[in-house]
Amino acid sequence: MTELVTSGNLTTVTEFLFSVFPHLPEGGVLFFILLLLTYGFIVTGNLMIFIVVQLDRALHTPMYFFISIFSFLEIWYTTTTIPKMLSSLISEHKTISVAGCLLQMYFFHSLGITEGCVLTAMAIDRYVAICRPLRYATIMTPRLCTQLAAGSCVCGFLLVLPEIVWIATLPFCGSNQIRQIFCDFTPVLSLACTDTSLAVIVDAIHAGEIVASFLAIALSYIRIIVVILGMPSAEGRRKAFSTCAAHLAVFLLFFGSVAVMYLRFSATYSVFWDTAIAITFVILAPFLNPIIYSLRNKDMKDALGRLFCRRRRASGVGDRSRGWIHRFLTCS
Repeated sequence: MTELVTSGNLTTVTEFLFSVFPHLPEGGVLFFILLLLTYGFIVTGNLMIFIVVQLDRALHTPMYFFISIFSFLEIWYTTTTIPKMLSSLISEHKTISVAGCLLQMYFFHSLGITEGCVLTAMAIDRYVAICRPLRYATIMTPRLCTQLAAGSCVCGFLLVLPEIVWIATLPFCGSNQIRQIFCDFTPVLSLACTDTSLAVIVDAIHAGEIVASFLAIALSYIRIIVVILGMPSAEGRRKAFSTCAAHLAVFLLFFGSVAVMYLRFSATYSVFWDTAIAITFVILAPFLNPIIYSLRNKDMKDALGRLFCRRRRASGVGDRSRGWIHRFLTCS
């Protein structure tokens, strides 16, 4: 039951209710199983990428350093929202405390902004590798890579903090129904019983951040494509395109859904489309990340093959226990 506190003539909301989740008779258990399997794949796949990059010396390059950081962030990015979604799907109490809602918003958006900054760093790395290949080793040093990763985290966790602090001061005293699958700025601010016109300025700042990151990455890839098309060797063009294809796919999926969700300005969507767009960047994009960076990446598949082969030889496992590994991976 939703908890309300009455003070004089004012009823203060202490919990929010996620009103978009179905009740159990409407298929909540089925959605729960599907989402649980998806979440398990996201965590396992991204954790596998992170561990393989750390263990395989052949992947100790700036490109795979950023991929491992991105995969690590994806685990926590999805963990801020999906476990609560799973709970809401099978529980009769589809609620979250105001404090819990604020924390969810903070970590979700902080990790999301950090991921956007890491994607920008990845675009810079590919730009230097393809457009300035002779200077790549001297520019993309381990120190610079560490600084870019640390700067991404600082940027992500500081930029959203003022807005969360401001929202924490707002009174909530009317409806407590959040028409979204997780706590987000617009659905929560719509429940505040005070003037929230300051949110327009905050939205403009966030829009500027998204557009700046998008333009930086887009311009980098435009320049990369121009350079690749000018290569005399067809094999060189193919290899360069294959190197950037995975990054470009993740970039388009991540920023495309984010832009549709947060660059709407005065436009409004139905609850269905709001939910569908949210599922795209909260669940679908992290789900596709391990597929794009492992099953579709030769270097990563080779590294996985070496790792599993070493483990199998060390444990003395026979031919019958090779299982699915040999269906996809070839040991060297």
